[in-house]
Amino acid sequence: MSQPAAGPESGAIRSLIPARIDRLPWSPFHTRLVAALGVAWVLDGLEITVVSSIAALLTKPESLNLPAVVVTGSASVYLLGEVAGALFFGHLSDRLGRRNLFILTLAIYLIGSGLTALTLSNGPVSIGWLFLTRFIAGMGIGGEYAAINSAIDELIPAQYRGRIDLLVNGTYWLGALFGTLGSFILLNELEPNLAWRLAFLLGPVLGLIIIIVRRNLPESPRWQIMNGRAEEAEASISQIEREVERTGRALPPVDESKVLELRPAEKIGYVQLTKVLFKEYPTRAVLGASLMITQSFLYNSIFFTYTIVLAKFYGVPAESAPVYLIAFCIGNFLGPLLLGRFFDTVGRKVMISGTYILSGILLAISAVLFNQGMLTAMTQTLAWCLIFFFASAGASAGYLTVSELFPLEVRAKAIAVFFCIAQAFGALGPVIYGKLIGEGPDPDVGNMFIGFMMAAVIMIIGGLVAVVFGVNAEGKSLEDLAPPLGSLDRPGSARAEGAAPPSPA
Repeated sequence: MSQPAAGPESGAIRSLIPARIDRLPWSPFHTRLVAALGVAWVLDGLEITVVSSIAALLTKPESLNLPAVVVTGSASVYLLGEVAGALFFGHLSDRLGRRNLFILTLAIYLIGSGLTALTLSNGPVSIGWLFLTRFIAGMGIGGEYAAINSAIDELIPAQYRGRIDLLVNGTYWLGALFGTLGSFILLNELEPNLAWRLAFLLGPVLGLIIIIVRRNLPESPRWQIMNGRAEEAEASISQIEREVERTGRALPPVDESKVLELRPAEKIGYVQLTKVLFKEYPTRAVLGASLMITQSFLYNSIFFTYTIVLAKFYGVPAESAPVYLIAFCIGNFLGPLLLGRFFDTVGRKVMISGTYILSGILLAISAVLFNQGMLTAMTQTLAWCLIFFFASAGASAGYLTVSELFPLEVRAKAIAVFFCIAQAFGALGPVIYGKLIGEGPDPDVGNMFIGFMMAAVIMIIGGLVAVVFGVNAEGKSLEDLAPPLGSLDRPGSARAEGAAPPSPA
């Protein structure tokens, strides 16, 4: 099914591997794949929720007695670590393969998060240690995003890609729920200076279990064939097909018209990637950047300051704050879970623009109610649950968009670039909102109203960009959406310019 092509296109490969992947029925293999790789979002959600849940506690004398700006600043450092990790490991993922990065990036996260628990005090050295370990943990998670988003899209059949991507990204909120429950139990059962340290160890414990599961996953056959590893690609897809067949599922016939003919592309760096993104796919680049920036700013602005807002504006004790996060996490998880299938049926463009715009409008309404003093801690939480039910589905679709709309040879780097652009802007959120909340006992409601309205307008802008530049990618093969750079049928190739096709092998 993957053979060298004879004739004038020396070195070219003819393959049906993408078609063989897309025609597969859903099977336990795909479930295992999603469970093993989707943990990246679980870990990120757990990590960020732990920080959010214990943020108010870390400012108290019985723990580290850190200034609020240091606590929110450590969140920004974590996000910047994600930026560095995504760029570095995204490049390695396109160069060395998806599977080779799985255990490495997870191990880096485990080290960084585990070492955070050893922060000793609020002195300059300890604060430096806190920032360093948060940066390392962020690097690991950033690398996970680039490699794993690529692998999932490349291994999931086209008809399921939208809903599965949204579900996998939505598992971030399962991690957030685990982090919330774990933090709540620890904060209420243990003395504060021990509780927050153990909270940072929740993620590493889960990560150690997942390393074992990932060892048995195959490399992406799509990545292998695009890199000229035809025999390895054939072995990988055959392994997958055998595993599907062992469950009693019949494999549909392969569409022979979907044969892919290509010459493996040379290694591409970030400079060449920029040309691909903004010369060949400028509107998609604008779309991807807009979706990622707007959702990142919204989430980082609200979520990293969640418990601080509850404490300062509604008088919620730090020990009780995690309770309010539980409903918020459930609402965020239910959004992608319940709305995900519509991204494959109603369509990407309608659903992405709709969820972004609607969440922005709802946030603006809640901001007005907040400013008028009409909300309590409970009703504020319920309002955020409704807002983020839609925002979570839209944000997950942002990751889907930047993963499926660019050629395979640069997919991980493209994800990394847009992820980093988003996080660079999103990292400003905790700092801006930390300043808006202030250090005094009487926070300014008017300042927070402005902050909420700013986030609402930003989300609506993201939705309007999707209206203009959105792509109806539902049900389409990745190769149809963005032909590989080495494809002989790609515009500008010898085939496209009228050269004779390679003879069948």
